[in-house]
Amino acid sequence: MTLQSHRTVEDVSGETLVLPATGNQARGLAQYAIAFLRDPRPIGRETLDRLQLFHLDSVGCGVSALALKANAPTVLRREALASPPVSHSAGGICFGAARACAVEKAVVANVSAVREWDSNGTNFGYDKAKGRTAGEFGHNDFYPVAIAAARQAQLDGDTTLRVMLLVDEIRGRLAEVFALRKYSIDHVHHGAVASAIAYAAALGATEDEIESAIGMVVAHYVPFRAIRAGHQLSDSKGASAALAAETAVMSVHRAMAGFVGPADVFRNPLAIYRVNEPGPDGQSPFDLELGVSGNAFAIHAMHFKLGLYEHQSAGAIGAIINLFAEQPALARDPTGFRTLRVKIYEPAYSIIADPAKRTPTTRQSADHSLPYILARTLLKARQAAAQGAQRLGWEELMLLPDDYSPEAISDPEIAQIIARIVIEHGGREYDDKYPDGIPTSVRLEYDASHASVRVGHEVGVLSERPSDILQYPLGHARSDATRTAAVLALKFDRLVAGAVADPQALRDRMHLGGRKPEEVAELYAFSIHGCDPG
Repeated sequence: MTLQSHRTVEDVSGETLVLPATGNQARGLAQYAIAFLRDPRPIGRETLDRLQLFHLDSVGCGVSALALKANAPTVLRREALASPPVSHSAGGICFGAARACAVEKAVVANVSAVREWDSNGTNFGYDKAKGRTAGEFGHNDFYPVAIAAARQAQLDGDTTLRVMLLVDEIRGRLAEVFALRKYSIDHVHHGAVASAIAYAAALGATEDEIESAIGMVVAHYVPFRAIRAGHQLSDSKGASAALAAETAVMSVHRAMAGFVGPADVFRNPLAIYRVNEPGPDGQSPFDLELGVSGNAFAIHAMHFKLGLYEHQSAGAIGAIINLFAEQPALARDPTGFRTLRVKIYEPAYSIIADPAKRTPTTRQSADHSLPYILARTLLKARQAAAQGAQRLGWEELMLLPDDYSPEAISDPEIAQIIARIVIEHGGREYDDKYPDGIPTSVRLEYDASHASVRVGHEVGVLSERPSDILQYPLGHARSDATRTAAVLALKFDRLVAGAVADPQALRDRMHLGGRKPEEVAELYAFSIHGCDPG
């Protein structure tokens, strides 16, 4: 793969290329995407397997959200199915629908469904070896954009996987070099840029058209973190990625119809990049290195969630699970502690330990509340122990949609447990370990008379040693991949149970490798119980 005026470098895990800050990176990204799809080089099996697992996980989340009639995806899907009919080949397909609708409406509905539970993949934008440590968040929300492109361009399964990987690669690498949250911009913007590029390249757009589409997304459709402000979060938080994907698709169609957007937007002194990080004239704030072949892709630093929870709480959940494994006696009375002390890092401390999150009233706030997540996990532990569970691991304590129902959130015992949870900022010792990991430690303290717990000569106190900061809980990119995959399989089955007739058949259907174009075009046209087929 050769890009004119851009240098190519070799990475230890496969070939990469660099778009330097001194060049027109919007046009460079257009060249990169076109070559990635039209002049393909081999992609490593490990990368493709991981990509398909992220896609399958996203589908399980989306199907569950629609089957349980979550508000935002239900509203957006209803809107899509009510839109004027379009030709079957030109439109998009909503999850569980039989007829095509306006492609941007199918995209916004499907991405909303995927994202609603906040339970699909995550990245923290971090590659210490390359010095790229901006640490911006991001999620594997945008696969429906690739499926929509595949329908229109009649792509086979292998090419569709390339489009998906292209989205993840671009948004993942942008997250490593530019931290949107520092400027109150929502992280989904990187996904919008990546979606526009991959979608346009898949549809056969020219370099000029792709550059215009990028320019429109950056100049006209920047989402701010206002959606996350306030004591209780709303549908806007969960649907932010969906609305970003919608604007990306619309921008591409306008560019391909002849609309000309701003050029060279990464070096534009009035666009979000240089206006926030000015730097030298004629440069963007960053070089951008991108994977070309092998396993040199950002997806290998992305993480899985093993249930419904904000990913930065996974360290605390994992630490609790580790304590149950070390001290089986805890299972007899997992909520009988006096105080649960948790130490975490920034930015987790500010986001999921915000005092407003101690009294969540909406699901969107509860799944971003570390106190609620831990309280609910401990109640599940008590219930599992009472039912005779021999162990209390990720499988037994997996948080699912009913853990965030109105009844669960308003359970008086939740508030009682939260009142005994203390969350502390661990300081530099913890902050320095993020975003390489999500460092967390927990300490359960008991009254001296409590007989359930004994550690050495200390009665009534159970504590992880100071050196036992949990850095890579299960699901993290550096955790046990085989064990993670096993828990993900269980998660998928639990999410889609009751929503589809045969979870295994749906799992097989979602395997894109080797699929014919006509199979990919109908990939999401399967029945979901309780959903209007359109």
